[in-house]
Amino acid sequence: MVKYILVLLVFLTMHTAKGQIESDKALHFLGGNLYGLVGAGIANEISDGDRTWTFIGAVGGSLLIGVAKESIDQKQYGGWDNADLIATVLGGATIGFTIDIFKKRKQRKRDKIFKDAVGENYNYDRETYPVQELKINSLHVLGMSNTVLRK
Repeated sequence: MVKYILVLLVFLTMHTAKGQIESDKALHFLGGNLYGLVGAGIANEISDGDRTWTFIGAVGGSLLIGVAKESIDQKQYGGWDNADLIATVLGGATIGFTIDIFKKRKQRKRDKIFKDAVGENYNYDRETYPVQELKINSLHVLGMSNTVLRK
């Protein structure tokens, strides 16, 4: 409940603060959100879901695009703006933090459902219940037959 109140307060203060922020900074923040999401997704896949690397990927993705954008601005318009770079990185950090909050909540819920279903002390016996690996050809997923491979 405290989290929801905190999020509500943040949104209310952002609404009043929007008039005091340049639209350019808001666009940089949005760009940082988008590229932070891409960076977090890539880092999540590479690190097999490690929370720390997902957050670093979000900040790193936004930092990478922020530095690239400011480099282009410096060459084209003759000026580097650190405030734009900070807005971009803050957008990525916001996404990284948001992903961490919702991922942790989802994992706790999943663990609770599993414990309620099978009990606290569940040991899977692989000898009694062997698991067979199913290998699926990527063409079967697309609905194509193996004859396509032979041609």
